[in-house]
Amino acid sequence: MSKDAELVKKLKDSKLKDSAFSQLLDIYQERLYWHIRKIVVTHENADDVLQNTFIRIYKSIQNFQEKSSLHTWMYRIAYNESIRFLDKNKKKDYDNIDAISESNLEVLFEDVYFDGDEIQKKLTKIINKFSVKQKRVFQMKYFDDLSFREISKILEVSESTLKSTYYAAVKIIEEKILL
Repeated sequence: MSKDAELVKKLKDSKLKDSAFSQLLDIYQERLYWHIRKIVVTHENADDVLQNTFIRIYKSIQNFQEKSSLHTWMYRIAYNESIRFLDKNKKKDYDNIDAISESNLEVLFEDVYFDGDEIQKKLTKIINKFSVKQKRVFQMKYFDDLSFREISKILEVSESTLKSTYYAAVKIIEEKILL
C-alpha cells in the first residue's frame, strides 16, 4: 500500500483523522501554497485560499473515491478554490485589463516573499500575458511538475489539448525571453 493510500485510509478513520490531517499538512501545505500563489498572485490571498482548500479537503475526504491520486485530487480542490476566490473578488468594471495585469505584477515584485532575478521577472511578465488557460497549463506543468495526465484531471481537459497549449506557451517564452 502506498504512503498516500495509507494516509487516505487514516483520514477516513474518525479516530485517526486529526493526526492524519496534520501529516497531510506537513506533506502538502507548501506545494499547494505555491500552486495557489501562482493563480492568486499575492501571499495574503494565497494564504486565505490555502486555508479554504484544506478546510474543504478535511470536510470532503470521506467523498474521495480514489479514482485519481490524493495529490491530484487536492490540486483540483486548490485550483477550484483559487478560481472561486478570483471570481468572487474580481472587479466589475475593468477599464484597462493590461493596467490591472501590470498592477498585479508590481504588487508581486514588491512582495517581500518574491526573490526573483531579472530573468524570472521577465518570465513572469511573459506568462502574465498568456490567456488564463495557457497560463494555468504552463504553471502546472513547468512549476508544479505535474504530468499532463494529472493536469487533465485537474482542469478536465484532454491531454492532447494540454500538450499543444503547453508547447505553444514554451515556444512563445523561447521567442520572447531572448528579446
